[in-house]
Amino acid sequence: MSNPDPYLGENCLTPYPRSEVLRRWIWLAVQSTLFRWSPRPLHTFRAWLLRLFGADIRHPHQVVIFPTVKVTFPWRLSLAPRAMIGPGVTVYNLGPVRLEYGANLSQNCHLCAGTHDYLQWSMPLVAQPIVIGRNAWLGADVFVGPGVTVGELCVVGARSVVVQSLPPQQICYGSPCKPHRPRPDPV
Repeated sequence: MSNPDPYLGENCLTPYPRSEVLRRWIWLAVQSTLFRWSPRPLHTFRAWLLRLFGADIRHPHQVVIFPTVKVTFPWRLSLAPRAMIGPGVTVYNLGPVRLEYGANLSQNCHLCAGTHDYLQWSMPLVAQPIVIGRNAWLGADVFVGPGVTVGELCVVGARSVVVQSLPPQQICYGSPCKPHRPRPDPV
């Protein structure tokens, strides 16, 4: 007999195996202590901690990661050299998140690589990757949704809401975020 009064999230179960849930709990303990309490200049130490939990950071001494950054799953994070994750950034990486060479996330950005299938009562998780292109810069408080690629040398204005991929070398802003004009080559 079906439920006469269905509700969102009905019969919803975690999509993660117990081992991954346990790994995440251990990471949360490390993130809220060693990572968070480390002095601001110790970017390499925080990169090392993320690597210890599976992040793909080949050159930990060449990335900048502030102590107030929140990463949900380090093993789904990839940082190329010269990438920077600024203060207060949330990396809710239910799907893979990759920052390419020189990508820069300003303070309080929120990258959300997951959503739910709202067409089903159980609201199953839908995780999609996010890619922040080479030398792209996201201004303060930018939100980036699942499945988005921000193109190379793209500039995204503060407080923009990025729900569709953005082309390379454009100045983009708004809610929803859209390209407004070409970005000249840096000098």
